[in-house]
Amino acid sequence: MPRYFFHITHERTELDDVGEELPDKHAAWKEATVTAGQILQGIDGKLTPGHDWRMEVTDEFQNRLYVLHIHAERPK
Repeated sequence: MPRYFFHITHERTELDDVGEELPDKHAAWKEATVTAGQILQGIDGKLTPGHDWRMEVTDEFQNRLYVLHIHAERPK
C-alpha cells in the first residue's frame, strides 16, 4: 500500500516523517480533510490575522498531491 505524508505549517513547519499507508490518493484526501478539521479545532483561537495554516499532502516520492490552506486576514 502506498504511504502518504501530511506536512503542517502554522507558525513553524512540522514535517511528517512517518506518514500513513492508505489505499490511494482519494483516501489520502479524506484523511487530510478529517485530520485538518481536528487540528484546526485544536488550534483553539490561536489562528490570528496575518498567520496562515497549511497542510501539504505528499506521496512516498514527495510529490505534492494536495494543499489545504487557511488564510487569516483582517479586512481593510
